[in-house]
Amino acid sequence: MANITRIKAGKSIEKVKKSTEKPTKKSNKKPAGKVKRFLTAPFRYIHNSWVELRQVRWPSRKANWKMVLAVFAYTALIMILIALLDVLFTWIFNLVLGK
Repeated sequence: MANITRIKAGKSIEKVKKSTEKPTKKSNKKPAGKVKRFLTAPFRYIHNSWVELRQVRWPSRKANWKMVLAVFAYTALIMILIALLDVLFTWIFNLVLGK
């Protein structure tokens, strides 16, 4: 898998390289247990979701109404098309069946 390095503003590349290098010594710290990850995972997910929502560029009220009106117009056109096809097929079936 590729090694991805994220650089935040204000960090120099040398600091990033030093911080991403693997330590030569093994640390005596124990890895986080499964219980801790199980309890913190939902909160991490909610936090990350909130961060993503703040980055969304929401449409303005004017753009939103344009999109709503476009949906209504296309819906009306499709309704008219289906109604015309229904009348046409009903007329054809009545001719074929002789009613």
